[in-house]
Amino acid sequence: MPERYSLKTPASPHRAAEIDGVGIDTKSLHVPDTGKFPLVIEGAGGLMVPLSRSKLYVDIFARWQLPVVLCARTALGTINHSLLSIEALRNRGIDILGIAFVGDENVDTENSICKIGQIRRLGRLPWLSPLSADTLQTAFEASFSRDDFKP
Repeated sequence: MPERYSLKTPASPHRAAEIDGVGIDTKSLHVPDTGKFPLVIEGAGGLMVPLSRSKLYVDIFARWQLPVVLCARTALGTINHSLLSIEALRNRGIDILGIAFVGDENVDTENSICKIGQIRRLGRLPWLSPLSADTLQTAFEASFSRDDFKP
Protein backbone atom coordinates (compact mmCIF):
# COMPACT_ATOMS: atom_id res chain seq x y z
CA MET A 1 0.00 0.00 0.00
CA PRO A 2 1.56 3.34 -1.00
CA GLU A 3 2.18 6.12 1.48
CA ARG A 4 -0.39 8.93 1.62
CA TYR A 5 2.48 11.40 2.07
CA SER A 6 6.19 11.05 1.37
CA LEU A 7 8.42 13.79 2.70
CA LYS A 8 12.07 14.42 1.88
CA THR A 9 13.15 16.83 4.64
CA PRO A 10 14.37 15.09 7.82
CA ALA A 11 12.20 16.93 10.35
CA SER A 12 8.92 16.49 12.19
CA PRO A 13 6.10 15.88 9.69
CA HIS A 14 4.51 19.33 10.08
CA ARG A 15 7.79 21.13 9.42
CA ALA A 16 9.00 18.74 6.72
CA ALA A 17 5.69 19.19 4.89
CA GLU A 18 6.01 22.97 5.02
CA ILE A 19 9.57 22.87 3.71
CA ASP A 20 8.69 20.32 1.00
CA GLY A 21 5.62 22.30 -0.08
CA VAL A 22 3.17 19.57 0.93
CA GLY A 23 -0.05 20.08 2.85
CA ILE A 24 -0.90 17.24 5.23
CA ASP A 25 -4.67 16.89 5.49
CA THR A 26 -5.01 14.99 8.77
CA LYS A 27 -8.71 14.31 8.04
CA SER A 28 -7.60 12.23 5.05
CA LEU A 29 -5.58 9.88 7.26
CA HIS A 30 -7.49 6.62 7.68
CA VAL A 31 -6.59 3.08 8.67
CA PRO A 32 -6.20 1.08 5.47
CA ASP A 33 -8.04 -2.22 5.10
CA THR A 34 -5.37 -4.93 4.92
CA GLY A 35 -7.80 -7.81 5.01
CA LYS A 36 -6.50 -10.63 7.16
CA PHE A 37 -2.95 -9.26 7.37
CA PRO A 38 -1.79 -7.47 10.52
CA LEU A 39 -1.01 -3.80 10.24
CA VAL A 40 1.58 -1.71 12.07
CA ILE A 41 1.19 2.07 11.96
CA GLU A 42 4.21 3.90 13.30
CA GLY A 43 3.93 7.33 14.86
CA ALA A 44 7.55 8.14 14.10
CA GLY A 45 9.12 10.43 16.67
CA GLY A 46 6.50 10.02 19.37
CA LEU A 47 2.90 10.65 20.29
CA MET A 48 3.22 14.41 20.66
CA VAL A 49 4.88 15.00 17.28
CA PRO A 50 2.83 17.41 15.15
CA LEU A 51 1.50 16.28 11.78
CA SER A 52 0.20 19.78 11.11
CA ARG A 53 0.15 23.06 13.00
CA SER A 54 -2.97 21.86 14.86
CA LYS A 55 -2.87 18.04 15.02
CA LEU A 56 -0.53 15.60 16.76
CA TYR A 57 -0.06 11.88 16.12
CA VAL A 58 -1.92 11.16 19.38
CA ASP A 59 -4.95 13.09 18.05
CA ILE A 60 -5.12 10.80 15.04
CA PHE A 61 -4.67 7.69 17.20
CA ALA A 62 -7.53 8.86 19.42
CA ARG A 63 -9.76 9.28 16.37
CA TRP A 64 -8.92 5.80 15.12
CA GLN A 65 -9.50 4.15 18.53
CA LEU A 66 -7.03 1.34 17.84
CA PRO A 67 -4.95 -0.28 20.58
CA VAL A 68 -1.39 1.03 20.79
CA VAL A 69 1.92 -0.67 21.44
CA LEU A 70 4.11 1.93 23.09
CA CYS A 71 7.79 1.60 22.11
CA ALA A 72 10.41 3.05 24.44
CA ARG A 73 14.18 3.24 24.51
CA THR A 74 15.96 1.86 27.53
CA ALA A 75 18.37 4.81 27.79
CA LEU A 76 18.48 7.64 30.31
CA GLY A 77 15.29 9.72 30.33
CA THR A 78 12.97 6.94 29.26
CA ILE A 79 11.11 6.68 32.58
CA ASN A 80 9.81 10.23 32.27
CA HIS A 81 9.17 9.96 28.53
CA SER A 82 7.37 6.62 28.85
CA LEU A 83 5.18 7.61 31.81
CA LEU A 84 4.18 10.85 30.07
CA SER A 85 3.28 8.88 26.93
CA ILE A 86 1.22 6.38 28.95
CA GLU A 87 -0.61 9.28 30.61
CA ALA A 88 -1.26 11.01 27.27
CA LEU A 89 -2.72 7.83 25.78
CA ARG A 90 -4.93 7.14 28.78
CA ASN A 91 -6.13 10.74 28.99
CA ARG A 92 -7.39 10.39 25.42
CA GLY A 93 -9.06 7.02 26.06
CA ILE A 94 -6.65 5.07 23.88
CA ASP A 95 -6.16 1.40 24.81
CA ILE A 96 -2.54 0.35 25.34
CA LEU A 97 -1.64 -3.27 24.56
CA GLY A 98 1.66 -2.86 26.38
CA ILE A 99 5.14 -1.48 26.13
CA ALA A 100 7.98 -2.80 23.97
CA PHE A 101 11.46 -1.69 24.93
CA VAL A 102 14.28 -1.09 22.46
CA GLY A 103 17.96 -1.07 23.35
CA ASP A 104 20.30 -2.49 25.95
CA GLU A 105 18.72 -4.27 28.89
CA ASN A 106 17.92 -1.98 31.81
CA VAL A 107 15.95 -4.11 34.25
CA ASP A 108 15.31 -1.43 36.87
CA THR A 109 14.11 1.15 34.35
CA GLU A 110 11.89 -1.34 32.52
CA ASN A 111 10.38 -2.65 35.76
CA SER A 112 9.85 0.86 37.13
CA ILE A 113 7.96 1.97 34.02
CA CYS A 114 5.76 -1.13 34.03
CA LYS A 115 4.98 -0.91 37.76
CA ILE A 116 4.41 2.84 38.02
CA GLY A 117 2.65 3.04 34.66
CA GLN A 118 0.63 -0.12 35.36
CA ILE A 119 1.44 -1.35 31.88
CA ARG A 120 2.23 -4.79 30.53
CA ARG A 121 5.82 -5.43 29.40
CA LEU A 122 5.76 -7.01 25.95
CA GLY A 123 9.51 -7.57 25.67
CA ARG A 124 12.71 -5.86 24.62
CA LEU A 125 14.32 -5.68 21.21
CA PRO A 126 18.11 -5.37 21.43
CA TRP A 127 20.11 -3.10 19.14
CA LEU A 128 20.65 -5.01 15.90
CA SER A 129 23.71 -4.82 13.69
CA PRO A 130 23.23 -5.34 10.91
CA LEU A 131 19.56 -4.40 10.86
CA SER A 132 17.83 -6.48 8.22
CA ALA A 133 14.53 -8.28 7.80
CA ASP A 134 16.19 -11.54 8.88
CA THR A 135 17.92 -10.19 12.00
CA LEU A 136 14.75 -8.32 12.99
CA GLN A 137 12.56 -11.40 12.59
CA THR A 138 14.98 -13.56 14.57
CA ALA A 139 15.23 -10.99 17.38
CA PHE A 140 11.45 -10.47 17.47
CA GLU A 141 10.77 -14.19 17.75
CA ALA A 142 13.35 -14.51 20.56
CA SER A 143 12.11 -11.46 22.50
CA PHE A 144 8.34 -11.32 22.07
CA SER A 145 5.23 -13.48 21.95
CA ARG A 146 3.02 -12.76 18.93
CA ASP A 147 -0.08 -13.44 21.04
CA ASP A 148 0.74 -10.41 23.23
CA PHE A 149 0.12 -8.16 20.23
CA LYS A 150 -3.47 -9.26 19.71
CA PRO A 151 -6.14 -6.91 21.08
